[in-house]
Amino acid sequence: MDDYKNLINYEYIGPRRHAKMSIYDRSAQFAPFAALNGYSDEVAETARITDEKLELAEDEKNIINEKLIKLQPNDEIEIIYFVKDNRKSGGKYITKKGIIKKIDYIKKSIMFTDKINILISNILDIK
Repeated sequence: MDDYKNLINYEYIGPRRHAKMSIYDRSAQFAPFAALNGYSDEVAETARITDEKLELAEDEKNIINEKLIKLQPNDEIEIIYFVKDNRKSGGKYITKKGIIKKIDYIKKSIMFTDKINILISNILDIK
């Protein structure tokens, strides 16, 4: 221990060959890493909330049918409709504004000018 007594009083100058590392870069060396790849994505997917599709009563279906009968191509409308989720049960309700291109009563769908097709059975409301 006596051999190192003279070193205690020396001032530390830092590295001579390399530039001093920033605090940000130095802290990155100790950052946590993902031991299980994709685990955080799976947890986030499980926590994601989806809506259940609402079943309309007969009078609500009749109101939508009456509104559909009055619609013509080139009418601008706003529709609230259900989109099924591809990953889990349920889905979400989306509001779409657009111009009608075609109403197909055989396929039971509405096509907009931007080529989006909406099934009539998924419609919650038409404004």
